[in-house]
Amino acid sequence: MINEGQFNLSSPFRGTGGLAGGKLQSYVTGHWISGEGDGQLLFDAVTGEPIASASTKGLDFDSVLAYGRSVGNPALRKLSFHERGRMLKALALHLMAKKEKFYQVSYHTGATKADSWIDIEGGIGNLFSNASLRRKFPDLPYCTDGEPIGLSKGGTFMGHHIMVPKEGVAIHINAYNFPVWGMLEKCAVNWLAGMPAVVKPATITSYLAEVVVKEIIASGILPEGALQLVCGSAGDLLDHVTGQDVITFTGSKSTGLILKGHKRIMEESVPFNMEADSLNCIVLGEDAIPGKPEWDIFIKEVRKEITVKAGQKCTAIRRIFVPEHLLEDACVALSKSLAQTIIGNPLNESVRMGALAGKGQRDEVKEHIQKLLAASQIAYGSLDSVEVIDADPQKGAFLSPILLLNETPFSTESVHEVECFGPVSTIMPYKNLDEAILLAKKGKGSLCCTMVTANDQLATQFVVGAATHHGRILVLNEECAKESTGHGSPLPMLVHGGPGRAGGGEEMGGVRGVKHYMQRVAIQGSPTSITAITRSYQPKAKTTEEEKHPFRKYFEELEIGDSLLTHKRTVTEADIVNFANISWDHFYAHTDHTSLQGTPFEKPVAHGYFILSAAAGLFVDARKGPVLLNYGLEECRFMKPVYAGSTIGVRLTVKEKLPQDTKDESDIPKGIVKWLVEITDETGEYVALATILTMVKRKV
Repeated sequence: MINEGQFNLSSPFRGTGGLAGGKLQSYVTGHWISGEGDGQLLFDAVTGEPIASASTKGLDFDSVLAYGRSVGNPALRKLSFHERGRMLKALALHLMAKKEKFYQVSYHTGATKADSWIDIEGGIGNLFSNASLRRKFPDLPYCTDGEPIGLSKGGTFMGHHIMVPKEGVAIHINAYNFPVWGMLEKCAVNWLAGMPAVVKPATITSYLAEVVVKEIIASGILPEGALQLVCGSAGDLLDHVTGQDVITFTGSKSTGLILKGHKRIMEESVPFNMEADSLNCIVLGEDAIPGKPEWDIFIKEVRKEITVKAGQKCTAIRRIFVPEHLLEDACVALSKSLAQTIIGNPLNESVRMGALAGKGQRDEVKEHIQKLLAASQIAYGSLDSVEVIDADPQKGAFLSPILLLNETPFSTESVHEVECFGPVSTIMPYKNLDEAILLAKKGKGSLCCTMVTANDQLATQFVVGAATHHGRILVLNEECAKESTGHGSPLPMLVHGGPGRAGGGEEMGGVRGVKHYMQRVAIQGSPTSITAITRSYQPKAKTTEEEKHPFRKYFEELEIGDSLLTHKRTVTEADIVNFANISWDHFYAHTDHTSLQGTPFEKPVAHGYFILSAAAGLFVDARKGPVLLNYGLEECRFMKPVYAGSTIGVRLTVKEKLPQDTKDESDIPKGIVKWLVEITDETGEYVALATILTMVKRKV
């Protein structure tokens, strides 16, 4: 066992919310447990001192997964999307209040305050974003997927798709570079979907994940079993997975392929999402010459991607492609910019680049640089020395930013295959845009790519040409640079992943990401049965008609299928003329008898929006009641011309209900009701279909 005497108790982190030394604990089966034996020593990236140890020896991983499935899964599955979303929001607020504690521990990883902001507040931001995503889902534990499908001529047989939470556990095997963001960006999605998680952070920075999980568990916000943490080796964890589990992996492609090929994973057909480190690139457009705003934007973006997190980002720029006549200018400008980077102890506010996560990582980066130097040369930086402030470069895992130059990118394969996971990037020339596209694709699949240009024609050509080999492409120029989140920032509402070398997976992505943790099922039956299952009214399903007008009912009183069949109204020529004068819509089809030849119309046709307005006049209850306001129009289609003399009637049916949260004590409790509006003429045929939304009071 490692005792407290082995740790430097005078560390600048002590007494400021930092680590206390000793052995990390895993949170499994509802308990904090320390593994047996000495475990793996973990070191401060800045000072090189041991700060903790981690061991999972003695943990029963079969029981860990069984606990998640039997305790955490049912607890989350019974909650609706809206309840899960509110849970995420509460957790995000709680963690944001504790963030300073996390910052103090994060300094151990070599991260600056700005680096830690990406990891800590970026991770918490994912919770907030996914909490808001609940509004895209029904107030149910499951949801529909896509549109309903008619399967019969008479409309009595139909199909749909629903998605239900899987009955297993989401197992997240994360990389060392973002121990908070990597955990929360994944967990936010599986929790919203209704699945529990077992998080296995990379051991060397797992002490930061442990601190965050301690706060999560202490908050009591999540149901028991919704989150388990493994600090140390994964042991035989994957030997116990089932087809109801989902595995995500972030890290090197070589490790990912080993895990993906695990016998149990293949036998059980376990979904496996891999997000592998890739050779991402940036391309300087031919129009972005020195003196142009895009030139400065390009230099700034490359410097940032080399130095932020000391280059330890799966999205960092590894390859830089510039027009060949700008190669020398770009090398000089980037070297000058990198030379301004202050390196050292991240506790010093002037420091802009800290240490790598550990000496092992630094040694690996140097080894990979040596491979690249067989065909490249150093344009800036040094492998052997680095100037640092408030730190010892020998004790800490420091490395100078390195800019490599390769003038033969088409005849050098190593520059498109060897990734240095640190502050290293290689600049290369291209002759024309077609060459730039080919070079970008030589990475054989990347997470992200940036094109810096003010020429949208060039941007279009590049994006369409390079899209097959990238998960995300940023077009960066003066117009968006100020508000752009940058090359290396995955966003919760967009997919994060990439083809080929990047792993072939997708994470986040808004609604798309949530559905990775759910099972899609095709359902078939009558419209009435499908309505009952989906809790969304399907046309031709049975309805319920009562004497009480549905606009007299409170939100809680309304049921899916509640319906009103209105009286009828005959449309006149005066209606058409008057609506044209009121709306100032004098489109010829409504007002000009002489211009209808060669059109679908026999005579002037009623305005579609008049028909919708007339329908509202038929179904609205004019008295003050629970309906507060018209919230909007979601869908509307005009299906048949309505001429003067036609008689229209309306059926109004409750289609779906969505609760709304009260903003404060003065806010009116309410929800949104979606109504199907079916407008027919005297023949019984549809002339219009629409979905309108109203805001309706709750009783309490």
